[in-house]
Amino acid sequence: MTEKLVTVGKVVNSHGIRGELKIVPETDFPERFDVGNSLIIVDSQNKQTPVTVKTSRLHKNVFIVLFSQFSNINDVEKFKGSLLKIEAKDQKPLEEGEYYYHEIIGCKVITEDEQELGLISEILTPGANDVWVVSLPKGKQLLLPVIDDVILKVDIPNKTIRIHLMEGLLE
Repeated sequence: MTEKLVTVGKVVNSHGIRGELKIVPETDFPERFDVGNSLIIVDSQNKQTPVTVKTSRLHKNVFIVLFSQFSNINDVEKFKGSLLKIEAKDQKPLEEGEYYYHEIIGCKVITEDEQELGLISEILTPGANDVWVVSLPKGKQLLLPVIDDVILKVDIPNKTIRIHLMEGLLE
């Protein structure tokens, strides 16, 4: 598989003896874990195992999933800590002004007066709006609230984000 892969969940443990896995979702689309859907398990050695969801249920914000390829706890123990991924082409299209995390992380941040600040290294979701973490020179960080007053233009093809640097953001 040479297609770019996107993480949609993480295997945190096995569940019972029938081969079910506990999966913490890392997606805004929980239907990824619906019966019949195809996923790819990527282990710590980067080995890829294509799987198909046989059964799935949500329990305390964790999905309990059984894949068609496995029927025993001994078959799935090795997947603890692995990531569940999909091919990038299988991502759902987003509405105007919405972006996938992997599209934003790594973008160059430029002020409206062409000052280059750094690259987005992380996205925080503390509450009302997301916060983009910009890695600045000398190991410092800038926290950018994702609001219209700050984010002026997001250019995904060129991996650049133009911002208005409000007073007090850069100290």
